[in-house]
Amino acid sequence: MKVEFAPLNIPLARRLQTAAVLQWVLSFLLLAQVCLGIIVLLIIYNYWFLYIPYLTWLYFDWQTPEQGGRRSDWVRSWTIWRYFKDYFPIQLVKTWDLDPSHNYIFGFHPHGVLVVGAFGNFCTNYSEFKELFPGFTAYLHVLPFWFRCPFFREYLMSSGPVSVSKKSVSHVLKEGGGNISVIVLGAEESLDAHPGKFTLFIRQRKGFVKMALTHGAYLVPVFSFGENELFKQISNPEGSWLRTVQEKLQKIMGFALPLFHARGIFQYNFGLMPYRKPIHTVVGRPIPVPQTLHPTSEQIEELHQTYMEELRKLFEAHKGKYGIPEHETLIFR
Repeated sequence: MKVEFAPLNIPLARRLQTAAVLQWVLSFLLLAQVCLGIIVLLIIYNYWFLYIPYLTWLYFDWQTPEQGGRRSDWVRSWTIWRYFKDYFPIQLVKTWDLDPSHNYIFGFHPHGVLVVGAFGNFCTNYSEFKELFPGFTAYLHVLPFWFRCPFFREYLMSSGPVSVSKKSVSHVLKEGGGNISVIVLGAEESLDAHPGKFTLFIRQRKGFVKMALTHGAYLVPVFSFGENELFKQISNPEGSWLRTVQEKLQKIMGFALPLFHARGIFQYNFGLMPYRKPIHTVVGRPIPVPQTLHPTSEQIEELHQTYMEELRKLFEAHKGKYGIPEHETLIFR
């Protein structure tokens, strides 16, 4: 295979964009382990004056990811996030006005490998979110696992993410209005996040629908076109030994481990850097949801069906604008 190297005369802006994305990828692949290693070393070498104060503070701060988190506008405004956004680039598309007197749940699809579109649009101050949705605060819900890593949890929360636990979602939605819970549905989808595929694991995902009914939060389907084009994966069809191992590990650890690859820093053939593919995150029409404190299974099922229909309509209405062939459609599993 012929290796395609990056040209030497790359503009400075593109180099900075590459550096920004590389930092982000490495932070999610390695930073949590590095932070965990630091706390272990502090304990092993008995730097008690460092780890005891931190662990004491961590004990009292443990519930913060379920209580709205601790975002920092300073961190969200780092210039590195502007280069991160421009690398792909990432664009947020509004199709409907939202009422700040209501709370909303954004169902984000597809999951992709690293949920780049969700982070770029809802965890930095360089997206169009504030201009398109004035009066709203978005909370990206992620797996609780990430908040169990000492030090890393502080870095993660500073950008705005909170836990995806029921308690955390309830905390966001119980306020008077103007809050948006962004829930990336179907974590197992990452194992099927291959370019050109549009398979969504949503048929059994009804917890977010129950939360919407319980709190009277309007449901909004969101589809991020280009999310699955950023990485390739080692072939893992259902039934293969690799897929079987991945699914077993997912049951044990609570999250999937896709074996992905894309381009490198100085060459375009292989590496962990995502491809430069545009991401268009389209926010659909809100579905009004009356508050029902104790919804029945029939009510949950009915609203779930309505949500899937609206999601399909959103995809069909916009797929042609973003280069998806007419014959392609969503597959719900």
